[in-house]
Amino acid sequence: MHPAVDRSAGYAIAAPEVTTVAVAGMDEVFPVARVFCVGRNYAEHSIEMGHDPEREPPFFFMKPADAVVSAGRLPFPTQTQELHHEIELVVALAEGGRDIPVERALDHVFGYAVGLDMTRRDLQAEAKKAGRPWDMAKGFDQSAPIGQIRVVEDIGHPTKGAVWLRINGKPRQEGDLAQQIWKVPETISLLSTLVALRPGDLIMTGTPKGVGAVEPGDLLEGHIDGVGDLTVSYDSSAKAAFRDRVTR
Repeated sequence: MHPAVDRSAGYAIAAPEVTTVAVAGMDEVFPVARVFCVGRNYAEHSIEMGHDPEREPPFFFMKPADAVVSAGRLPFPTQTQELHHEIELVVALAEGGRDIPVERALDHVFGYAVGLDMTRRDLQAEAKKAGRPWDMAKGFDQSAPIGQIRVVEDIGHPTKGAVWLRINGKPRQEGDLAQQIWKVPETISLLSTLVALRPGDLIMTGTPKGVGAVEPGDLLEGHIDGVGDLTVSYDSSAKAAFRDRVTR
C-alpha cells in the first residue's frame, strides 16, 4: 500500500521530508538545500591521492541533501570493502546568488560545522578507471555526517586552526584550515559562477592528509578548532559480513 497523500497540497505522491542540521544555541534548525564538495583542496591530501599539488582551479561534486545525517551511531554502508573517512570544514549558506565577488562572499555565510565526507574508495577507483561518474562512491545514504552548525555571530569566519580525526582514539588525519588551497571566500565565489547558490546550501571544503579505511565497530572523533566536534560510530553487527567481503 502506498502512504496516504495530502492531495490538498497539490502533490501526486507524498512530499519528501526536509533534511535539517542542528544549530548550536538555537531551537530552529538549518534546512539543507544542496551539498557541494570541493575536491583536493589540501596539497598533502592531493599528493597522497596521487595528484599534483599545484594550485589548479577547484573542481566540485555533489551529495544528495538527504545524505546529511547527525552525529551518532550509523549502519555500515553496503557494497564497499574500502570505506574511507574525510574530515572537513562545512560552510552553511544563509543567502544565495550568482557570480558572487570574492570580497562579498562571506556575507552569504550563516555558519560553519564539522563534517565527514564518507567515501566508498573502491567504487570511486573503479569509476575513475572506467571514466564514469563518482556518484555512488560519494553520494550514498548517510555519507555526510555533520555536527551542529555554529553561527558566524558566535565564531566569526575561521581561517586557521587544527583539523583532526581520531579512530578508536588513535590519530588518523591532522591538518590546519590555513592549509586550504582555495579559501572559503574564493570557493563560494568560484562555485557561484557554475550554479546559482541558494540559501540552505552546504559546502564541504576538502580534507587534509591522512584519509584511510573505516571498519564496522569503529568510533570516529573529529574536531576543528573554533568550530566544534563530531562523533560517529559504525554498527559492529556488519563486521562478519565485512570481513568476508574483504577476504574473498
